[in-house]
Amino acid sequence: MLEKLFQLEHHKTNVKTETIAGITTFLTMAYIIFVNPTMLAAAGMDKGAVFVATCVAAAIGCFIMGFVANYPIALAPGMGLNAFFTYTVVLEMGYSWEVALGGVFISGIVFVVMSLFKIREWIVDSIPMSLRYGIAAGIGLFLAIISLKNAGIVVDSPATLVTMGDITSFPAVMAGLGLFIIVGLTQRGINGAVMISILAITVLGLLFGDLQYAGIMSMPPSVAPTLLALDISGALEVGMLSVIFAFLFVDLFDTSGTLIAVAQRGGLLDEKGKLPRLGRALLADSTATLAGAVMGTSTTTSYVESTAGVAAGGRTGLTAVVVGILFLLALFFAPLASMIPAYATSGALFYVAVLMMSSLINVEWEDLTESVPVIVAAVLMPLTFSIANGIALGFISYVAIKTFSGRFKDISLSVLFLALLFVAKFAFF
Repeated sequence: MLEKLFQLEHHKTNVKTETIAGITTFLTMAYIIFVNPTMLAAAGMDKGAVFVATCVAAAIGCFIMGFVANYPIALAPGMGLNAFFTYTVVLEMGYSWEVALGGVFISGIVFVVMSLFKIREWIVDSIPMSLRYGIAAGIGLFLAIISLKNAGIVVDSPATLVTMGDITSFPAVMAGLGLFIIVGLTQRGINGAVMISILAITVLGLLFGDLQYAGIMSMPPSVAPTLLALDISGALEVGMLSVIFAFLFVDLFDTSGTLIAVAQRGGLLDEKGKLPRLGRALLADSTATLAGAVMGTSTTTSYVESTAGVAAGGRTGLTAVVVGILFLLALFFAPLASMIPAYATSGALFYVAVLMMSSLINVEWEDLTESVPVIVAAVLMPLTFSIANGIALGFISYVAIKTFSGRFKDISLSVLFLALLFVAKFAFF
């Protein structure tokens, strides 16, 4: 049956190899089980319900990716987008988390439509690589400042806007130690370094009396507090357009980049360098986003950590299916997830931030018309505390700089259209 479903022999693999690959991928991305509920709880959502929604949305995405697209690519709620959901849409812009979930749902619908009508390829192919690098780096910086804020390492200041907090406090010390553990284990080639760090810091919190022991395993908590709580009509306000666009845009590039990166690592591209069954892979991503919004979590996307499983020999959808099964088994570890403090995930956030900021190495720094918009997008995301604002200002500056530099021909039609749309948004809405 497995041979018929996944064509294991054709891909020169077997059940044992695919299972090991699935376990490897899960260990590298299981930190989201602890990070996502903590992140969205800050938006006022029930932590237990978000925990269930995270695991189930990830499992749905993995199963569709495995059974329908037959790729060893795992999915889960995306880092960066969950921070944008909480800290920008809810806490800064003032929308309820129900409206924010409605925005996630609408972005998922638009993603499905774009994939069906090939609009996705047109947009992705016409967006300059420099802006893509800037967006990735900006999300990294956004995660970094949230990490430092959660640990109390950076605090607000009426005189200098931000300043250093008490770095000798327990949360700050634990956050720093968590980061050091992750980097050390990663350098030693140990899978699951992020998850090990989060658990280790949580144990230290218990030993030092900073946390209360809540248990390890139990039946899954109820998803009722967030199930079907999304407010779609509220998300149709004009002010939510830029938010929906940000959800969609980041997911678009995140998914596309991850699919290509994992496919290249596993030798899954065809002779033309294209990814076969791309539409099915995108269907897994968009469907998981819709399911996650219905249950109560932010945008679900493909994880670049899937490359760890591919490196371990994963070549088919059986790898993704194994990851999905492990996410469902994780549902029974809700008490453990509920104990994880914000400072235990701060090191993980900073580590992911470093990985995302590494995209800056690919920027053409000698060409100012390419590098300046990158910095505009990257720097303004954390400083305006908004991924949407960073994306918008990056596009506007790209068009303006190219125009003033006499290189208007470098601007694609889609970039020009999006820049004008953003100008109209800032001017009139």
